[in-house]
Amino acid sequence: MKTATSTQRDYQYGFSEKGTAMYDVTGRERKAHTMVAVLQSHLGQDLQHLTLLNIGGSTGIIDGHLAQHFQSVTSIDIDQAAIQYAQTHFSTDNLQFALGDAMELGYDTSSFDVIICSQVYEHVPDASKMMQEIHRVLKPGGICYFAAGNRLMWNEPHYNLPLLSILPRFIADQYVKVMNKGDHYYEKHLTYWGLKQLTHRFTVHDYTARMLRSPQKFGIDYMVKPNTIKGKLAQFLSEHLLWLVPGYIWLLEK
Repeated sequence: MKTATSTQRDYQYGFSEKGTAMYDVTGRERKAHTMVAVLQSHLGQDLQHLTLLNIGGSTGIIDGHLAQHFQSVTSIDIDQAAIQYAQTHFSTDNLQFALGDAMELGYDTSSFDVIICSQVYEHVPDASKMMQEIHRVLKPGGICYFAAGNRLMWNEPHYNLPLLSILPRFIADQYVKVMNKGDHYYEKHLTYWGLKQLTHRFTVHDYTARMLRSPQKFGIDYMVKPNTIKGKLAQFLSEHLLWLVPGYIWLLEK
């Protein structure tokens, strides 16, 4: 298996084996519920006539939920163990799983109505190439649900280390090693402005602020509880200092 370095990143294989998050049924189903709620808010309640591609679907828990709402769901990942798990545990006529490369999607141009790209961009060797492929396989007027972390975050969730994502790469590598979290820091997060550049081919519908205003409607009240200090701070940042929000939910329209 190839490994990545700070200067040249290769594929991040076996991600599902690095922890239990990809097998957390409650957590993954919550994410799927939010995806559906956001897409219904934008596209209307009936999604049953739409085709969907999930990039980086991993163990299939999210896809099992999405398949209840869409005409068809195709889920790809480079993680062979995760795909095998998905194929074993989720089986419906409108759901299929396959090994696939986010930077070289093996589908025809204008193939899908909706694409899910949730917390994936920081894991691929070339996020720009992935976004080119997403734009290519989306139908005209199609929507990509894009969930993305901000480099300017207090805590890096993959390693649970404060300020890791904002450090220069060579320092971040040493930080990860010293804290016994790995051999190097693989993920590459972008700032708000970097994410805007990454998605420049699309019309961006930013759902971040409206979700924080109505966390129950979008199923994120387990993370951001209404009328709490954390909830009010998050809402303030999303409305006045958007570049400091730790994560974003954007709908990218082709």
